[in-house]
Amino acid sequence: MTDDFDTIQNHHERAVFDAVAARADAFPHLREQGLMADIACVALNRLPPRYIRHGVDFAFYLSERERQETQSAVDEAVEFAVGFVQARSAMRARR
Repeated sequence: MTDDFDTIQNHHERAVFDAVAARADAFPHLREQGLMADIACVALNRLPPRYIRHGVDFAFYLSERERQETQSAVDEAVEFAVGFVQARSAMRARR
């Protein structure tokens, strides 16, 4: 038996990374400070984990409504994360 654990991933990772990257130009100060990965981490922590081995297989089982709900949840989590990281960054700058 071979353990193929390296194929396991959180389904939300790619969607969150893409959403953060799409917003990067709107927040150059956060990108310059290297905080985009922090935003992704905060957003991912707000979403329930959905572990998969193959993204195509997972997408096949989702209805259009579930896809839209997932994308909305990702967008909301990223928006929250941007605000959270911005606030934390501003608090650190005041010290």
